Amino acid sequence: MDLGITGRTAIVCASTSGLGRATAEALAAEGVQVVVCGRRANVAKEVAAGLPRAVGIGVDLLAPDGADTLMRATRSAFGPADILVLNGPGPRPARVTEIDEPELGTAVESLVTAQHRLVSLALPHMREQRWGRVLAVGSSAVVAPIQDLALSGIGRTALAAYLKMLATQVAGDGVTVNMLLPGRIATDRVRRIDAARAAESGDTVEEVTAASAMQIPLNRYGEPDEFGAVAAFLCSERASYITGSAVRCDGGQCPVL
Repeated sequence: MDLGITGRTAIVCASTSGLGRATAEALAAEGVQVVVCGRRANVAKEVAAGLPRAVGIGVDLLAPDGADTLMRATRSAFGPADILVLNGPGPRPARVTEIDEPELGTAVESLVTAQHRLVSLALPHMREQRWGRVLAVGSSAVVAPIQDLALSGIGRTALAAYLKMLATQVAGDGVTVNMLLPGRIATDRVRRIDAARAAESGDTVEEVTAASAMQIPLNRYGEPDEFGAVAAFLCSERASYITGSAVRCDGGQCPVL
C-alpha cells in the first residue's frame, strides 16, 4: 500500500532508540524526510545517518527553549513539519502509593507540558496547509492501569485527554490527532522493567519475561518494527478518517475493547 506521504517532513521525538526509532525507520521507508531527535546529538546523528533522508538533532525537549530549537532545526533542514510524533522516556516504575509530589509534577511536565509546546509550534503550518498528523506514543495503561507504572499511567492518561480535545478542534483543518498505545514491545525499557521485577521477586529475568508473555493472547512480546508499521500508517494519507482515537498495539493484552 502506498501510504501517500512521500516527501512529507516528520519530527519523531526521542527517536534514537526503542519505539521512537522504530517509528522513524518506518516513516523513512515510506519516503518521509525524518528529523531524528534525542538528548545526545552524536547518537541522533548516527541514527539519522542510517536513514535515506534524515537529520539528527540533539535537543532537550524539557528545556524552556527545547521545542523552539527543534522546530528551527527542522525548518532549516527540510521546512516545516507535516507530521509530529510525540514520544519521550517514561518515568521510573512505581506504584501509586510510592510516588511523591515532585515526581508527579515531573511526569506531567515531561509527558504533557513538553508535548503541548511542540504541538503549539507545529499546528499553525499544518492548519494553514490543511494537512497534518499528530501522533503520540502512549501506553496501554491509558485504558487499563498497570499497577507498577503509576507515573507513566497518570501522565499519559492526561496527555490522552489533551489530545482528544485537540482532535475535535483541528479536524476541520485536515489535521488528525491520535495516540498509539504499545503493550509489551521488546525494547530496552521493557527489558529494564522485567529486570526490576525479577530483582524484586527473586525470579530470573527469563522467568519474568516468559510469565509476562503468557498473559498476552499472542503469547509473545511485540517487535519494535511491528509498532513502527502501525505508527507510519496512522501518520499517512490512508488514515485520513482516523482521529481522536487511541489505537492499541499490544497483542490483545488489554482486557477491554
